Amino acid sequence: MEPQRLVTMANQIAHAFRLKGEARAVADTAAHIQMFWDPRMRREIRQILEAGGDGLDAIARAAVAQIQVS
Repeated sequence: MEPQRLVTMANQIAHAFRLKGEARAVADTAAHIQMFWDPRMRREIRQILEAGGDGLDAIARAAVAQIQVS
C-alpha cells in the first residue's frame, strides 16, 4: 500500500480516539490497528515509524510503536 495512505489512515484512527485523552487514544489506536490491519500493513507502518515517522501525529506514532508485527 502507498506509505502516505497508511500514514493518513493511522492519523485518522488516532484522531477518532483523541477525545478519550492521550493514553487511552494511544491504546485504542494501537488496538484498532492490531485487530483490523493486515500484517503487511502493520509491518509497513512500523517501517515508516522506524524511518522517522514522517507525517504521523504523536498519538499515531505512540500507537504504532506498541503494535505487534509479524
